[in-house]
Amino acid sequence: MDFFSALSTYSFLQNAVLAALLAALSCGISGTFVHINRITFIAGGIAHAVLGGVGAAVYFGFSPFAGAIVTALIFAVLLGIIRLRATQHEDTVIGAMWACGMSAGIIFIYLTPGYAVNLNNYLFGNILLVSKSDITALSVLAALVILVSALFFRQFKAVSFDEENAALHGVKASFVYILMLSVIALTVVVLMKVVGLILVIAFMTLPAATAAIFQRKVGGIILLSIILSFVFSMSGLFVSYTWNLPTGAVITLVSGAVYAASLVFSKIKG
Repeated sequence: MDFFSALSTYSFLQNAVLAALLAALSCGISGTFVHINRITFIAGGIAHAVLGGVGAAVYFGFSPFAGAIVTALIFAVLLGIIRLRATQHEDTVIGAMWACGMSAGIIFIYLTPGYAVNLNNYLFGNILLVSKSDITALSVLAALVILVSALFFRQFKAVSFDEENAALHGVKASFVYILMLSVIALTVVVLMKVVGLILVIAFMTLPAATAAIFQRKVGGIILLSIILSFVFSMSGLFVSYTWNLPTGAVITLVSGAVYAASLVFSKIKG
């Protein structure tokens, strides 16, 4: 059965499309601010440290999704404080938290009694396994990302381009910056289901970086990034279903290929 016939028949593919749409909405917004602020390393620290929360939740019998949300928000605040307060060795501290979070998660999952937990589903994602309950949770997270970003859009822009000037004009720059990282953290949890924690950073940054080649205004970058994220996800779904390949990896490769082609196109056009 071809992809489009299967899409109209199987609920797991329909769930995958809904998950791709929700991920695109979150990714387009958060990825733009990651790109503008050049905080890929911080976003990566949040993404990889989330595995610690997932592992702890599985070990103690809680929802892995809830563990991911709590850990992502905690690390967003911690890494935000480090970014704002650290005077030296910032990258070393973030890298250490990144590695320790992943290591703790792997150990917790290894020690979990009972059935073996499929670590690959968290590391590399599996959008084809997204359930109805997952869609509900992803919808809530995506709605939070959109709502907070809409309410604080001007403040996020101000802090992104000139933090000191924003503070002089009454913006609580430190609070806004950590809130922005918290939005990024929630997006990481959404993308965990789509491409996995290992590939989150690539999928969060590549659509926004591609959009920034063709757009200069923040709103334009966000809108185009949302569209590209969804197109990349659907393309990855189509290819992975047709040729039986890992969906998250295919989505990331499609994103990278389009970004590279866009760079070449922009150079040719000057």
